Amino acid sequence: MSQILIIYTGGTIGMMSDPATKVLKPINFEQIMDNVPELEKLNCKIKVHSFEEIIDSSNMNPAIWSQLAGLIEANYETVDGFVILHGSDTMAFTASALSFMLENLAKPVIFTGSQLPISAIRTDAKENLMTAIEIANAKKNDKARVPEVAIYFDYKLFRGNRSFKYNSSKFEAFRSPNYPILAESGVHLRFSVNDIRQPGNEPLIVHKNLMGDVAVLKLYPGISPKVVETILSSDVRGIIMETFGAGNTSTDAWFIDMLKNAVDSGKVILDISQCKVGTVELGRYETSKLLKDIGIANGYDMTYEAAVTKMMHLLGQIKDPQEVKQYLETDLRGELTIS
Repeated sequence: MSQILIIYTGGTIGMMSDPATKVLKPINFEQIMDNVPELEKLNCKIKVHSFEEIIDSSNMNPAIWSQLAGLIEANYETVDGFVILHGSDTMAFTASALSFMLENLAKPVIFTGSQLPISAIRTDAKENLMTAIEIANAKKNDKARVPEVAIYFDYKLFRGNRSFKYNSSKFEAFRSPNYPILAESGVHLRFSVNDIRQPGNEPLIVHKNLMGDVAVLKLYPGISPKVVETILSSDVRGIIMETFGAGNTSTDAWFIDMLKNAVDSGKVILDISQCKVGTVELGRYETSKLLKDIGIANGYDMTYEAAVTKMMHLLGQIKDPQEVKQYLETDLRGELTIS
């Protein structure tokens, strides 16, 4: 019988309302098990690692991502798949980060959580947890059906580094508009075979070194030179620039000059769009041709979450800004589509 490791970090799925204060408080995994007796019926053995201190996902950070990667590395040879219980607010960041940290991954790493606590009558937690385990356990010809980092929520499985949380009040919390879903749960589990990445035969390589000195420059009409200068002159190596439409920005001389000076000083600037659907096309419009000419990196259709964590990952491995730029524009884990 196969074995699945559940890593319990926290999140709404592991909350219970305090009868006196009505405030949601974290519970331990044994209490979660008490609320889902159906787990005993699954055709797999379940192993559990619970964080000693339950974490609100708002407090997630690169050090915890490295801890998660280390747990996967330590158990990789002895289990068939992983399910990570995580708060939904930053789940897409953690899933994206782990997709880059786990090179040559050949086993499922499925994130899930819930919008309502597992103790609530109308909770979505039970279905999310049960199906996430089924997906992590699913095999065909003795090979994992989903050998990548993914998020399961509300009957859909998304590639982790293609998804983002878009709704805090519906069970349908996540979307992946630039990439198809990997699987859908109904009466049967239906896998989108052609959309799931297939691993090679190389051994797992775990990259735990992440560099957090990344800043974000989100553009808006009327942004002042003072604001732009403050961000571009900050003591960071990488900057995510959220631009308009297909990657467009102002062509004012002061703005382009500031960007060029930042690039010339060794900073890596990645252009992603504020639009949730579509891709950056540097050079398509005059307003983005200048960016391409001065060495701004093209983020194509990466999500904000993937862009931030990919930048952190590459800065932790590579010193040369040009090499970082090259890999930012390269599809490493299915996170972007080169148009």
